[in-house]
Amino acid sequence: MRRVVVVAKGEVQRVGYRDEVERIARKLNITGYVENLKPYDVKIVAEGDEEKLKHFIELIKIQRFPIFVESLEVSWHNASGEFNYFEIKRGEWQEELFERLDTAGKLLYKSIELGERSIELGEKNVKLGERSVKLAEKNVELAEKSFKLGEENVRIGKGILKTIKDESEKTREEIRLLRSDLKEFIESSLKEVHIKISEIEKALKKAGIM
Repeated sequence: MRRVVVVAKGEVQRVGYRDEVERIARKLNITGYVENLKPYDVKIVAEGDEEKLKHFIELIKIQRFPIFVESLEVSWHNASGEFNYFEIKRGEWQEELFERLDTAGKLLYKSIELGERSIELGEKNVKLGERSVKLAEKNVELAEKSFKLGEENVRIGKGILKTIKDESEKTREEIRLLRSDLKEFIESSLKEVHIKISEIEKALKKAGIM
């Protein structure tokens, strides 16, 4: 068993710090007391298992509104075993009442401040929601235009495909006709050549050359 004496400095009076220290000590089964130390600090005397006391010291370094512990002055001693439980040593009832009122006032002010921030955040969310709706409407409009453009592209594509198909058919027909005309021309030319060759042969025979 060990005793630790702690002096907490910072925003520790009139903010409910002693109540938090008592709650932590009770959970860790630590005995002793906590009291205000004029003008601004809080003194804590605690006894218990050394490891629990080390954990206790870490837990009482509270920096959560309205409490803000800036530093802890810690000294270790041998335990006396004089404490049966952990308690808050309070001052005059008027002083304690004013401290309670101060704590409540700070918490109320913080609640109002948080409420105002929540309202402001809500207004921003509404504006963002309106912008999101407008953006969604624009996206729908763009999607409709894209769809129409897609339909137009399909229609144009079909038209181009039909034109290519028609032109291909025409080209095939022209090639077929060209082949037919070429065949007739070649056959006619060959026929004329044969006739001329026959005439030359006859002339040569008549001249006695053949």
